[in-house]
Amino acid sequence: MLSAIAHTTLATVAMAGGGDGSHGLPAGEPFGFQVPIAPVVDEQSFALAAWMIWLPVISAVLCGIYAALGVKSRLPAWTTVAALAGSFVIAAITVSKLDFAKPVVVHLFDWIDLSWSSGSGTADDKWHGLRANFALYLDGLSAYWILFVTFLGTMIAFYASEYMEEDKGTGYCRFFAGVSIFLFAMTALVLGENLIMLYLGWEGVGLASYLLIGYYYKKPAAVAAAKKAFIMNRIGDLGLALGIYLIWLEYGSLEYGALFQALQAGDTGAGQYDGWAATLIPWCLMLGAFGKSAQFPLYVWLPDAMEGPTPVSALIHAATMVTAGIYLIARTMPFFLMNKALGGHALEAVAWIGGLTALLAATIAMAQYDIKRVMAYSTVSQLGYMFMGLGLATSFGACYHVLTHAFFKALLFLCCGAVMHGFGGQLDLRKLGGIRRVPGWGVVCWTMLIGSLWLSGVPGSAGYFSKDEILSQAFITEGAGFRLLGWIGIITAGLTAYYTFRVWFRVFTGPTHYKPDEAHGHAGHDDDHGADHDFHPHAPGLRINLVLTILSLGALWLAVGYFVGDVWGTQTWIKNAIENSSAGTGLQLMPAGEHPTLLGFDPHTAMYFISGTFGLVGLAIAWWLHCANRKAADDLRGWFNGRAWIAWLPRAMEHKWYVDEIYIATIRFPLWIAGQALYMFDRIFVDGIGVNGTARLPKIAASLFQPLYNGKLQGYATSMAGGLALVIAWIVWVWMRGSV
Repeated sequence: MLSAIAHTTLATVAMAGGGDGSHGLPAGEPFGFQVPIAPVVDEQSFALAAWMIWLPVISAVLCGIYAALGVKSRLPAWTTVAALAGSFVIAAITVSKLDFAKPVVVHLFDWIDLSWSSGSGTADDKWHGLRANFALYLDGLSAYWILFVTFLGTMIAFYASEYMEEDKGTGYCRFFAGVSIFLFAMTALVLGENLIMLYLGWEGVGLASYLLIGYYYKKPAAVAAAKKAFIMNRIGDLGLALGIYLIWLEYGSLEYGALFQALQAGDTGAGQYDGWAATLIPWCLMLGAFGKSAQFPLYVWLPDAMEGPTPVSALIHAATMVTAGIYLIARTMPFFLMNKALGGHALEAVAWIGGLTALLAATIAMAQYDIKRVMAYSTVSQLGYMFMGLGLATSFGACYHVLTHAFFKALLFLCCGAVMHGFGGQLDLRKLGGIRRVPGWGVVCWTMLIGSLWLSGVPGSAGYFSKDEILSQAFITEGAGFRLLGWIGIITAGLTAYYTFRVWFRVFTGPTHYKPDEAHGHAGHDDDHGADHDFHPHAPGLRINLVLTILSLGALWLAVGYFVGDVWGTQTWIKNAIENSSAGTGLQLMPAGEHPTLLGFDPHTAMYFISGTFGLVGLAIAWWLHCANRKAADDLRGWFNGRAWIAWLPRAMEHKWYVDEIYIATIRFPLWIAGQALYMFDRIFVDGIGVNGTARLPKIAASLFQPLYNGKLQGYATSMAGGLALVIAWIVWVWMRGSV
C-alpha cells in the first residue's frame, strides 16, 4: 500500500509541469530538450542485455576463487577476457535491436523502495518516497558508451594476459579480479536506469582504480598514488552526492524517465529553498565530473596513476573511468540547459574550465621525460577538449571525441607499456632512441605512429575531425568569451602535436640506444658507441602485437568512417545516437539571425585549415628539434636557461607549474600542522591530564602514605601519633570556630 502511494506521488511530482506558472517554463522551451524520451519497459526483447552487467561480476567472483585455490596459470586472464568479450557481443546485439528514439528500461530486480509520511496525521498529510530499482536504461547515449567500454576493456584485458605474465599466481588473480570489478562498475554507471545506480558505478570505479593503481602495494610511490586518486575523487564524489540529493529534493524521483519527462515539460523543480537548490544542481554535478575526469583543480591524481601497471593506465585513461565525468554531464544535460534558461552560467563554466585545463596540461606535457606521464597529461588535456565541447553545446562533438580518443589513447598507452615491458622498465625518453631498428619492434613503432598522428589531429585523422567539431563550435555558440576560448583550443592543438611527436621522434628515430631502468640492475647498450651488451630487450609477443594492430585498425576506421555513407558511417550513427538522448542540446543555444564566421568563412570549413595548420606546425617543430637536429633542442633549452627573464618557464613546466607544491603548502601542510596540534592536545590534555592524569591521582596519594605502612613498629607508631594529632587539630579548629 505504502509503495503504491509512494510510486503515485513520484509520478505526480515528476510529471508536474509549469501549468501554474509558479516554477515551470513553457514545454520544451528554452531547455532545447525536445527529444521524446518516455521509456518503454521491455523485459522480453532485451532480456539478454542483463548479461552485459552480470558477466564481469561472474568473472570477478571466479578470479577470487582462483586466488583462494592457488591457481598459477593463465586461467584468470582467459576467464576475464571471455567474460568481457561476451559482454561486448551482447552489447552489440542489444544495440542492433534498439531504436534510439524509444528508450527501453530492462528491470533486473527491486532494489531500493522507501516511503514515509510527513506525520501530520491530517487530510493534507503528504507521502514521500525514494525509489531506485536495479534496472537498465537503454538509449542512444548508453548504447554508444557501452560499445566502446566493453570492446576496449576486452582488448586491454587480452593485452594484460601477456603483460602481467610475470605475476602469475595470487597477484595475477588479484589483477584480473580488479579489472572485472572495474568493468562491472562502469557498466552499472553507463547502463543504470537511475542516479543511484550511476552513483553505485561511480564509487565502484573509484574503488577499482584504488586497487589497481596500488597494485604494486610494496612500492611506496604506488601506494601514495592510489591514496591520492582515492582522496581527490572523494572531493568530486561529495559534489555528485549532493547533486543527487538536490535532484531528489526538487523532483521527488531519481529515475531518468520521470526526471526527463518533468524537464521536458519545463519543470524547474519544487522551488525548495527559494529555488537556489535547483540552481545549484548543475554546479554539484560539475564538481563530481571534474573530480572523476581530472579537470582543474582536481586533475593532479591522474598523472600519478601511472604507478599502476600499464594496462590499468590504458583502462583508466582511455576507455572507462575518466570518461565517466563526460557521460555524467551528457546524461544530465537538461539540468545544465535549465540553468542556462534561468540565467545561470554552468555551461560556460564547463567550457572555460575544460579549455583552460586543456592548455595547462598541454604545457606540462611538453616538458616531461616519462613517456607514460606525457600521455597522462595528454589525457587531461583531451578531456578538457571534451568538457569544452559540452559547454559549447556540441554534445555530439564532445562524445565523438570521447570515442576517437578512447581508441588512439588506449593504443598509445599500450605502445608505451610494450616499450617499458621490453626495455627493462625504462620510460625516460632521454635513455631510449632508434627503437624502430631493433628487431621485433616494427608493430609497436608503426602503430604508435598512427596513435601519435591521431592525437596530433593531423588532417585526415579521426582526432582531426572530432576535435574540429568542438573548436568550430566555439566560434558559433554565444557565450562569455567563447571566441577567445576557441583560439586557446587551437593553440593547444599545436602544442599537442609538438609534445606527441617529441616522444615518437625521440624514442623511435635517431641513433639506436637504450638503457634499462636502474632498478633492474642491467647495463646499457649503444650500437653507435660500442657500449656494454649485457642487457637485451625482449620484443612483445603475439597477443600484445595483435591488440595494438586491432586498435590501430579501429582508429583508422574511425577516420574512414567519417566519409562513408549512412549505412556504415560512424559520424551519422554517432550523431543519431547522441541527439536522440538526454545529451541532445537542440538549437536553442545557437545565435539567431546571421551565422557567425571565422576569418570570413564558415567556422566548420575554416577550422579544417586553421587547426590542421597549427597541428602540422607543431609536428614540424618537433621533427626539427627531436629528429633532424637534436642539438637544436639542447641549444634552445640553453638559450632559455641563460636568460633570467624567461629561465623560469621551462623549469615551471617541467615541475608541472608547481601545482602539487602549492597544494602541499596551502592544504596538505596546514592540515598536517593542525593534525599534529590536535594530536598533541589529545595526548597532553585529553589523555595526559584528563584521562591518565585523573587515573594517577589515587596512585600518587597512595605513594604518599606508603612509607607509613612499611611493616615497621616505629612506622606504625608515627602513623598513630600523626593521626591523633590531626584529630586533635580538627577538634581544636572546630571549637575555636564555634567560640568565635
